[in-house]
Formats: sequence, C-alpha cells, structure tokens
Amino acid sequence: MDFLNRLRSLARRCWPWLRIPFWIGMGLLFGFVLPYTLVLNKRVQDRFNDLVFAVPTRVYARPLPLAPDMPMTPAALELELTFAGYSNDGHGQVAGSWAKQGARYTITSRGYAGPDGGELPKRIRVTFGKGTVQSVQDAASDKKIELAHLDPARIATLYGASQEERRFVHLADVPPLLLSGLQAVEDRDFKHHIGIDFSAILRAAFANLRAGHTVQGGSTLTQQLVRNLFLSRDQNFTRKINEALMSLLLEAHYSKGRILEAYVNDVFLGQQGGQAVHGFAAASEFYFGRRLEDLRPQEIAVLVGMVKGPSYYDPRRSPERALTRRNLVLQEFASTGLLSAAQLSAAQAAPLDIVSNGQLPHNRFPAFMQLVRTQITADFDDETLSQGNLSVFTTLDPAAQLYTEQAIEETMKSLGKRADPLQAAAVVTNAQTGSVLAVVGSRNPGEQGFNRALDARRPIGSTIKPFVYLVALTQPERWNLASLLDDSPISMRQPDGSMWTPQNDDNQSHGQLPMVDALAKSWNLATIHLGLQVGLPRIKAFLESFGLADVNPSPSLLIGAVDLAPLQLAQLYQYIAADGHALPLVAVRGVVDGNGRTIKRYQVQGGSGEYQEAVRLTTWAMQQVALYGTASSIGNSGLAWLHTAGKTGTSNDTRDSWFAGFTGEHLAVFWMGRDDNKSTGLFGATGALRAWRDLFAKLPTQPLSTAPADGLEMAWINPNDGKRTEPQCEGARQFPVIAGTLSSDSEGCFWQGVQNLFGGGGHPASASSAAPGATDTPIRN
Repeated sequence: MDFLNRLRSLARRCWPWLRIPFWIGMGLLFGFVLPYTLVLNKRVQDRFNDLVFAVPTRVYARPLPLAPDMPMTPAALELELTFAGYSNDGHGQVAGSWAKQGARYTITSRGYAGPDGGELPKRIRVTFGKGTVQSVQDAASDKKIELAHLDPARIATLYGASQEERRFVHLADVPPLLLSGLQAVEDRDFKHHIGIDFSAILRAAFANLRAGHTVQGGSTLTQQLVRNLFLSRDQNFTRKINEALMSLLLEAHYSKGRILEAYVNDVFLGQQGGQAVHGFAAASEFYFGRRLEDLRPQEIAVLVGMVKGPSYYDPRRSPERALTRRNLVLQEFASTGLLSAAQLSAAQAAPLDIVSNGQLPHNRFPAFMQLVRTQITADFDDETLSQGNLSVFTTLDPAAQLYTEQAIEETMKSLGKRADPLQAAAVVTNAQTGSVLAVVGSRNPGEQGFNRALDARRPIGSTIKPFVYLVALTQPERWNLASLLDDSPISMRQPDGSMWTPQNDDNQSHGQLPMVDALAKSWNLATIHLGLQVGLPRIKAFLESFGLADVNPSPSLLIGAVDLAPLQLAQLYQYIAADGHALPLVAVRGVVDGNGRTIKRYQVQGGSGEYQEAVRLTTWAMQQVALYGTASSIGNSGLAWLHTAGKTGTSNDTRDSWFAGFTGEHLAVFWMGRDDNKSTGLFGATGALRAWRDLFAKLPTQPLSTAPADGLEMAWINPNDGKRTEPQCEGARQFPVIAGTLSSDSEGCFWQGVQNLFGGGGHPASASSAAPGATDTPIRN
C-alpha cells in the first residue's frame, strides 16, 4: 500500500508537467495513428484478399516425337534439346538433361500437360541409325517404346502491362528444402515473430556497427513481401514506418503459410530485357531450365542466395560471385541440419549448371507468332491472352524453323553483293497434315516489322503451272502426261488493241512435246495452249475454291499473273502434297489453362480427297521437274534420294524468285525479291531453290515415293499418238496413267514405224486467236 500511495503522490506532482504531452499523444493516437492504421489495414486486406499474381501466357512449339524409323539426325536432336532448355550434363539423370555416348542419347524429360493430354517425365535412351531413330527404350527397364514425346520448347510469352515473368506454385508443391532453407538464410524466426523481428534488428544493427558498413539486414520475410506488394523502393522514414505497420497487420490477419506462399511466388529474382522474373518457380525455369520440384540442393541454394541481391549475385553475369554466395548458403543449410556433411560436400563441389539460354522468349519468331495470333483471335482477345495464365501449344517445329532461317542466311551469303537489296520469306508445313512448322517473314528472322510470308503478295510466275496441268488431268479422256502439247508461238490481241506475244524462257518454241516435258521444262507457250483448251473459267474457279479472290481470268494467269503471299502459295501446294486433300494450314494445336485443362483444341478433319488420280499424276510430273527439269539441281545433288516434287517460278524481269517443293513429309515454299519490286537478277532456280536445297540438306525428312500410287498404272506409250507400245520401240516412254483410261491394246514396233513413216499421230490445234484481258508481258519460268 505504501508503494501505491507513493506512486499516486508522484503522479499528482508530475501531472501538471505530463498533462499536455499526454493529451497531445492521445490526440495523435486517436486523431491520426488509429485512422491511418485503419486505412493501411483496409489496403492490406483488400490487396491480399484479392491477390491474383499476373501470370503471362506462354506459347510453346510442338512436342518432339521420337519413334523407331523416324527421320532424325543427332544434329537436329541436339538443336531441339538445346532450344528447349535441356542441358548436356554428361549423365542425363536429372529432368531437363541429356548425355551422349556414341550414337546413343540418354534423355530425362520434364513431362508436360498439353491439349493432347501430355506425358509424364521419363528417362529414355534414343539410338540412331543412318538418318533415322533406330530405337527408343526406357532407360530403367530397357523396354522398347513405340512413341515418346519430349516436352515442347517455349517460343514466346504474351505479357500484360506488368511485364512480369511468373509461374504460380502452391506451397505444397514447393520443395521442403527451399522453404526451410529460405527461412534459415533470410528469417530464422519466421514462424514465431509478429511480422517484425526485434531481435534480428538488434543483431543486424550490432553487426553493421562492428563492420562499419551494412553487412546484415534485419527485415523479415513478411517485411520483404510488404515491400514488394505495397511500397516503393525509397529509403526514408515514412516508408519504414509503413512497412512495419503493414507487416504487423499482415501477420494479424493471415496465416504464416499464406504469407510464405505469396512470398515464394512474388520475390524478385532477376531480369531479362524488359521482363522481370518473379517467384522461385519462374526463376527455376529461367536459370536451370527445369521445374522447381526437380531442383537439386545446390540449385535451390543459388536461388535462395539471390534473394539478397538478384543483380549482384546473377549467376550468368557474375558466376564466381554467385558460386561463393551459393556455397555460403549451402553452409547455412548444413548448420541448421537441412543437409548432411556428405550432401554439403557434394553440393559445394558441383558446378552452377546454369542453362545458357534462359526460357524467357518474348517473341522469338515474330512471323510465326503473327500467324498464331491471326488464328486464335476469334477465340481469345489480346487481354485474355496476355493475362490469362494460359499455355498456347502451336505446331512450330524448332528444327525446321531454325534450319529455314539458316538456309536463307546461307543463301544470301552465297549471293554476295547481289543479296544486299534482297528480302526473303518462307513457309514450311507438314505435307500430310497441313500443320505449319516454320514461318520466316524477313531475311532478318527476328525482325518485328513487315511479314512478307503472310502479307507480301507478289506474282508467282511458273509456280502456277502445276495447277493448270492438274485441272487438265481431271479429264483423263482428253489428257494424260503423254499427251502432246503445242509449244508454237502465240499472238493475242488485247482489249486495248495491242498484241500479247508471250515467249518461252529461251525465246524458242519446241513444237509438239509431251505434257510432262512441258511442265518439267516450264515452257510457257505449251502451258498457254493447254490452259486455253482446258478453259480459263475452269482454272479460275479451281483457284478460287482455295479462298483466292480477284483472280483475273486472262491468259496471262496461265503463266503466273496472280499475286500471292508465300502462305497462300503454300496453301495451294498443300492440296497436292496432301494427296488431294484441301487441308487448311494450321499453326495452333490447342490452348490449356493454368490448371492444365484444355479449353480449346484446334483439329483438322481431312475428307476423302478430290481428283486424287489427277493430283498423283501431277505429283509424278513435278518429280520430273526436280529430276531433269528446271529444278534438276536437286536431282543432281545429294538430295536426289528425296524424289522431290517441286516447281520453280520467276516473275517478269526476274523481280521474284520462287520455289515450292515437297518430300514425303515436308512442304516448303521460298520467295526472294526486293521490297521496291526492282529486278533481282535471280530465277527461281538460282535464288529460292538454293535456299530450299540448303534447308533439306539439314532437315530430317522422308522421301517421296516414286511408285505408282493407288489408281495409277505405269504404261509404255508412244508419245506421237498417245497409244500403248512396247518398251523396245523407238521413242517409247513410260508414263503413269489413270488405271483403265488407256486401251490395253499395244501396237507393235512395226506398225509404229509404218505410222511414223506416213506422218501419223495427232497434233492438238494451236491457239492464236484473240483473247480478252491478256497482259502485255510474259511471266518467266
């Protein structure tokens, strides 16, 4: 009681002096601090209750299929693995790694969830034969695998306004070592403090005072999260007060697990260009090319060590500094019992193993991505794509894309100074399915500007001719590949009264010649005669059935007076390559949401096909183009085994150089020209065809069959009269014909000689009458 009495007496004596400060303090508390705290409290709760991290949409190439007898080379496989962020660690035991022993590759895939269901991670052995995959086996059991897929490479990222790279991960899916190690290094009392760790602040102050500079921080994980979510980086007293108050409020309202999960997904861990890497899951892919759950202790230590200074400890820019920091973090792991002595020793001895190409492509292939956007904008707007946490799976084949880019680059180099003003474009598709495998819109593939593959419409020259012959061959009672065509000169009056006198490339006429030779040699006059007999309206209607508009039905159409973009020409040739199936060219396979559910699948259902016998005859004729015709450089090279079907094209005054050709697996269309439409000095065979050859010198593919396809038969024919003859007869040639359309009777060599002696044999009439709408200049081969 005496103590209480003395205390009350002291209070009465001091009250006059304390009264004013007391009421000022109470006024500040209730008039400012409490309302300010309530405002901060609402801000914290509103932001955290509705916390949705901006996760960009990722765009992927197609998964790499691996199966026995599949065309593939070690170089192409290594290109695919490198582009997909796989590392050659010499063992191939960790997800996202591979090793090579002679012709055998050991690969541990990362697995993926795609529109087709995806695949689980697996460790496989791939053995190569000569240009093909010899076998695929499970590495653990040696059991043969009929078909395996490697997870697809990431080719682009559709960022929102925040430009933040992030992959959201739930706390349950984070490796325990990362969670425990993070707390051991950054905030050992995380589970016990109230948002501010006063003991840590005192320890840091003492350490900094003793060192004479800042060597240790005292902020908790909660304070770091508050700083990232709510505050600027300004170092001032007001910001520190806000940080402390908001940390206390955050801890008061939310569990430690919720706070830690937000931290794991939001912590800043690096930068690439304009894209900031946030969260350990995104950093795992960026630095190691693997998912977070597949990281080894030394890799977890690298990421935990970077929290202190992502730029300062960047393992790509400062590997020695990052290695020192990693080993220090590993020591912390061991000192807190997270690693044994043996684990510590092994982890500290390991290299950094940072992948050279971080998986943050913003738009690696702009020309291809333009096609992707075009095809999915009907289903997804730009805002949904950039902020929807989606995965867009495309048809892009990384090897085909990169080899196409290299083919254009190498061809330009080989042309020397002539290449300086030139531009180029290319489209590569799967010949059987219509999947677009590669698109190049410029000689500089990363260029974001004008996309010539989609938007540059140029005269296609003689690449139109196979379709003229195809329409004719749909009437087997009138024409087959042995039918004689008239290659005599033509003179036609135009609507303005002037004369149209097209010429062959060699300025010669070649009399009567078989249809297949006219196509192989790309003779203009023979093609015009044939097209006029077939009928311009029929040819125009056939081309318009592929969606082409404003096709001018003048005779010059027959030799290429129609302007198309490379993608449009590829669409035309896809019909022939796919055996008469009009397949739309597709660049997107499907779209998957953030939970791995397929929300859109893009599939093409092929019909029964049209005019297939005529298409097969045209294909065989186009194979002769590459054998002895205008593209004979293929047949005379190491690519002869592909039995390519193709066609060169050159527009007036050599302004445009084209080549379209396909194998049993791939169709590729190349264009070269100048943006100012001036002469290039290049023919189809000296420009675009060279790039095509460079591509297929590297790209694994299947050859095109030379055997007569279904519905055809090979027949020995006397070209002079179009009748069957015997192989030993003079001038006899073997042609494929539609089965049943040629009489089975065969004239002997004697009667053939008699017929030739008296000038037998039919000759189609020439076309020299006036025709409206002809252009005044020819289109060259």
